[in-house]
Amino acid sequence: MHTVCGALPIEDLGRLSAIAVPLTLPAGRRFITEGDAAAHFFTVSSGTAMLVKGLADGRRQVTGFAGVGHFLGLAVANTYSFSAEAVDDTRVCRYSRVQLNTLLADAPAMRQRIMDIASNELVAAQAQMLLLGRKTARERLATFLTGLAPRADGAVATPMTRRDIADYLGLTIETVCRTLTRMQREGLIRMQGSARTVIVDRPALRALAGDEA
Repeated sequence: MHTVCGALPIEDLGRLSAIAVPLTLPAGRRFITEGDAAAHFFTVSSGTAMLVKGLADGRRQVTGFAGVGHFLGLAVANTYSFSAEAVDDTRVCRYSRVQLNTLLADAPAMRQRIMDIASNELVAAQAQMLLLGRKTARERLATFLTGLAPRADGAVATPMTRRDIADYLGLTIETVCRTLTRMQREGLIRMQGSARTVIVDRPALRALAGDEA
């Protein structure tokens, strides 16, 4: 999930804004339902959205979180392959798929950007498979936190519940809570309530995540 607006010409941004329908969503409101007709695309204007995939046995797999500027609903098929809901109070812009396809027909920069997003989503899905299959609980949480945070040390919004994080990382809630507490005790992070986390030692957290860059 990446912003579609990056590197677009000003005129294309204006044309995109002209077909946008702004929506304000309370926490917990679903705005994409897996299996429904993929009639719209969305961008996140503020807040955080959670992407969820239903499993055959009734359980769910959280597949990602989308923040400001992220573009959702790039369905290759005619139906959505996941559900999306607001984690906190969230604003999104909704675009008609028909209108957007018409716009893309003569907006090559925007069309290329969307193709790039589709490619990046495939890479993200592969990274998630590695995260769940090969990393320890500490490595998974370190990867999650460094992925949310800016490059420098500092605070990052974590409005999702511990259960949401657990479902995303393939862990139990107890393991998430225990691991976060240990990271705080070790001076890697500092939790500010339940919805904000400060990255205290980013290099150490990146090393723990297996990312030395």
